[in-house]
Amino acid sequence: MPPSTPSWLHLSDDERIVWESRPHPITMGIRIPVALLLVLGGFGLAGWSATDGAGALTYIGVALALVGAVVAFVQYIFWRNTRYVITSAELYKKHGVVSRNVTQFRLDRVQNTTLEQDAIGRLLGYGDLTVYTAGSGDPELTFERTPRPERAGSALSDQLNEAVDGTRSRSP
Repeated sequence: MPPSTPSWLHLSDDERIVWESRPHPITMGIRIPVALLLVLGGFGLAGWSATDGAGALTYIGVALALVGAVVAFVQYIFWRNTRYVITSAELYKKHGVVSRNVTQFRLDRVQNTTLEQDAIGRLLGYGDLTVYTAGSGDPELTFERTPRPERAGSALSDQLNEAVDGTRSRSP
């Protein structure tokens, strides 16, 4: 079953999604475990101190739990609102919560790609897919900490090959 088209993505009639993902959950970083420890510690402190009635320690515990929950929620929302999409014609990277930032490039502008995975990335199954476009030596687009980056790289290579083959077949 093909993936559904996100509302922010406006495809042409002959364009289709071939791969989409969001960053690996590891991108949420250390903030999530720290936030969860704050929540647990806050509830523990509030519960322990509330046995003698609600006092200052109870309120501090509740405040710690709330701060931890807010930090975890905000981090999750930022992760959830980052998307990477490869279509049959373009590459898209969307991020942003309050404002939306969408970067897109036509496949015919792609000059080179690199796939990088450090040891931890190989162990946990994520890596960076970087795209270089014609006319620029600097990376134009990077899908950071992409889960199973070899799949993204393969999907991109397939689309680039199809674009080249399609151009050759139309040449006189």
